[in-house]
Amino acid sequence: MCKYDVKILGFGDNVVDKYEHIKTMYPGGNCVNVDVYAKMFGAKRSAYMGYFGNDQEAEHVIHTLAETGIETVKCQQLEGENGCARATLVDGDRVFLGSNEGGIRGEVPFVLDRFDLEYVRQFDLVHSGNYCFTEKELHKIREAGVLVSFDFSDDSTEEYYESVAKDVDFAFCSFDGSEEEARAHLEKIVSYGPKLALASRGAEGCILYDGTEFYVQKAAPLEKVVDTMGAGDSLISSFLVGYVDRTKKGVDQSQAIRESLAEAAAFAAKICGIEGAFGYGKIYE
Repeated sequence: MCKYDVKILGFGDNVVDKYEHIKTMYPGGNCVNVDVYAKMFGAKRSAYMGYFGNDQEAEHVIHTLAETGIETVKCQQLEGENGCARATLVDGDRVFLGSNEGGIRGEVPFVLDRFDLEYVRQFDLVHSGNYCFTEKELHKIREAGVLVSFDFSDDSTEEYYESVAKDVDFAFCSFDGSEEEARAHLEKIVSYGPKLALASRGAEGCILYDGTEFYVQKAAPLEKVVDTMGAGDSLISSFLVGYVDRTKKGVDQSQAIRESLAEAAAFAAKICGIEGAFGYGKIYE
């Protein structure tokens, strides 16, 4: 059901998260998660663009995206391993055990051509991230007049932020330090170019900085914790959809941020009650 007049495109990673303790694999990856959550949240259009391998892991992700109504017309399937990460759960919290570094997707970066960019222009927003191998393509998306969202990682260096953030409108990261340290980190990120920067802080909620004002959002109460996988991605996705929709409608910046953060916190809390990032588990041998 379409609730928000927003068209979002995830450009980059798709993986399966293999939960070794139960021999079950779940579709995921930052970009795929953001797409699926956007659809669940009520975005008008949600699509994924990237490379798949040709193994059973790839087939599971492809099938799931079709089942969830995510557009994949600009994807390609290559010969090789799909992205795969190994994980387990400790008291409901996901713990990563290793990965194949994106599989074939890490070996063959996706280079946007004029036909890809014609497709990209159909969207309000393109989301990518630290493990997507898309950094060199971001400037093309902005030059095409489309907003860029990017999820940085715990291991993103200062040099990485500086080189990538200049081509980003909305920057996201997780942050384990104090609120004061988080604010300083967000100020540094915005100084590189993004319009907004948001740091998620787990049970402490999140902080957003728009270059002028800080917005603090408390985490919503968790009714049931099954799996925290995807909690951060669901926060990102729902905030982006809500915020872009409100700004398109002319809602005041401060109001758009506050309302979108509150909605996103509530949505992320619900996602913690789902196995895997968004379900669709499949037994593997």
